[in-house]
Amino acid sequence: MTGFILRRLVSSILVVILTSIFVFVLFFKGLGDSPARNYCEKLGPGKCTAQKLGSIEHQMGLDQSVAHNYAVWAEGIFAGRHDVYVDGKLYDCPAPCLGISISSGNTVWHDLEQKYPATITLAIGGSLIGLVVGVLLGAFAALWRGSATDRLLVGGSLVISAIPFYVIALLAWIYLTLQLKIFPTTGYYPVTQNPARTVAWMMLPWLVIGLTSCTQYARFTRAQVVETLAEDYIRTARSKGLPGQRVLFKHALRAAIVPVTTIFGLNFAALLAGTIFTERIFEIDGIGKWSLDALQTPIDLQVVSATVLVSAILVVLANLLVDIFYSFLDPRTSVS
Repeated sequence: MTGFILRRLVSSILVVILTSIFVFVLFFKGLGDSPARNYCEKLGPGKCTAQKLGSIEHQMGLDQSVAHNYAVWAEGIFAGRHDVYVDGKLYDCPAPCLGISISSGNTVWHDLEQKYPATITLAIGGSLIGLVVGVLLGAFAALWRGSATDRLLVGGSLVISAIPFYVIALLAWIYLTLQLKIFPTTGYYPVTQNPARTVAWMMLPWLVIGLTSCTQYARFTRAQVVETLAEDYIRTARSKGLPGQRVLFKHALRAAIVPVTTIFGLNFAALLAGTIFTERIFEIDGIGKWSLDALQTPIDLQVVSATVLVSAILVVLANLLVDIFYSFLDPRTSVS
């Protein structure tokens, strides 16, 4: 077991390092001198001379090698930097230094801390609703396999899966909030200040995320439970006169929970990485909306690169935790 966890940990660290290299090269070197030219052109017509452009490139480190620039950038994440050049100014950027945001003038880490509570709240509520509803629907569909209820549940999940997520979110916001006013104005209110108001504002986004994600859980749970219900020990339990629902929840559903944790872990990590459409439609000021705003002109490369890097790290971390949790639920995986 220990060897299995260490192998997964080492491989995860290597993936994070390779991802950080890819993010750096893509956003800071792959664009050539465009960041420097953008700052230079802000000086005004005729003021962006070749000498001035070269000076800005030198201050931004664009005249150095890729390896040197990456080492400085990576070191800043752990030790901080005192020479971050943004829009004609040098900034002090304490660790973890992910850069300085052009739009706010703050460190990206500072803004990240301000945006993340909304995304975390959105991810926790939506993922839990999707998991609970999806597993229950899948379990009962397996129990009533072949019935009209089963066909309705499976068919309904396929229909919902075929509709783009942003369409469902937009229609829910238009009809349930604007027209019918079933739900209050959406947004994010800090849960530490007023939990009841937070739940009221976030309920509709939670339900939309839960509705769209529960279909995957439902189909997977149904398939696993149907397979488990055909096992010998399930038939033995039924022959002893145990009620059908007790057999389902105590024996059959337990076998389906193990693989479902893999799906839940990855889905939860994806939500933590930012739900761009949900946050934009429901005006939730999380990192998804933040990263989308950063893509506006001028592009805030520091924010975009930071959100991509953090998202990648969260997905890798989720994979690691799922593998470890899976190894405890099913020890057979620890020998692979």
